[in-house]
Amino acid sequence: MNRRRTLLAVVEVAAWWAALGALWLVFVTVVDPLELAVGAGVAGVAALAARGARRAVAGW
Repeated sequence: MNRRRTLLAVVEVAAWWAALGALWLVFVTVVDPLELAVGAGVAGVAALAARGARRAVAGW
């Protein structure tokens, strides 16, 4: 993997993480530190899964 591809992968995962984290914030009613940490962690896992799914569909 070259630098450009690595940078694009990091940007893609960060974009998924931000979008999924924002979606989680829409659905949660009370944001306390523990829920914020759990939401950020789960959004990170989901972002990695979304990247993997997109790569699988694209046939890379």
